[in-house]
Amino acid sequence: MAISEISAPEAVHIGTDDLPFVEIGNGNKLRVLQVKEKEGLWIIENIFQAGFSVQTHRHTGPVWGYTQSGGWKYKEYDYVNRAGSFLYEPAGSVHTLECIEDETRVWFHMYGVNLNLDDEGNVDSVADGAGTLAFYLAMCEQQGLGTPPVITD
Repeated sequence: MAISEISAPEAVHIGTDDLPFVEIGNGNKLRVLQVKEKEGLWIIENIFQAGFSVQTHRHTGPVWGYTQSGGWKYKEYDYVNRAGSFLYEPAGSVHTLECIEDETRVWFHMYGVNLNLDDEGNVDSVADGAGTLAFYLAMCEQQGLGTPPVITD
């Protein structure tokens, strides 16, 4: 049987200019690459500036991160993620992201939700793929970027 005769899903290509970054404040940017809400999957890419931080949070699922440029770390650990660094975060891990260099570019592949924690360790809010996608699309509209072709369910 020839490959052309096999019924299979097609690969989906998104070009580098197809999904814009949205400004989320102080030069920090976000773009959403894919959200599969039924699977709890969300893949995002960020550009952070030095001094940017993310609230302390706990992941309910695993996370994979790849740093493309710059440098960032977790407040709770000594190592620094730099260009080419790969990071695996198991479900249940807790940390506080801190960016230490301008134009730090990081790609995150996540399952589940982020439980954002207050100073006492209580859940303050929840971030997930569906909410992040809704935020991204709203910011694209607000910033005059149209509706990008994010891969969804």
